[in-house]
Amino acid sequence: MDIEQVHAHCLSFPHVTEVVLWGNDLVFKIGGKMFAVIGLDPASDHCMSFKCTPEKFAELIEEDGIVPAPYVARYHWVALARFNALSEKELKALLRTAYDLVLEKLPKKLKADLVLAPPKRSSKCR
Repeated sequence: MDIEQVHAHCLSFPHVTEVVLWGNDLVFKIGGKMFAVIGLDPASDHCMSFKCTPEKFAELIEEDGIVPAPYVARYHWVALARFNALSEKELKALLRTAYDLVLEKLPKKLKADLVLAPPKRSSKCR
């Protein structure tokens, strides 16, 4: 996958918003909480990061090109040095898992509001 494919895939999930934070990071959120980040700075040593389960975190950081994500590794986030560090199928599945993990932890009222609201396509928060 490349940056455009990852971008499109993250926006394909219901109620996802995107915002540029910290100058050069494209952040994908559900209910105001981050689940994935694409680094837009070409000088960065990683291209994206995302949340995963504790078990998958332990497994992934053993792979070449995948490290604990700076600042958020304690919350089981990994960072990819390059998009092809994982196969397209695996990356898509992991991004869906990241989305689901964050959605599951949202307050009940917010989740209910999201379920009742019609999904927005390519919504942007600024």
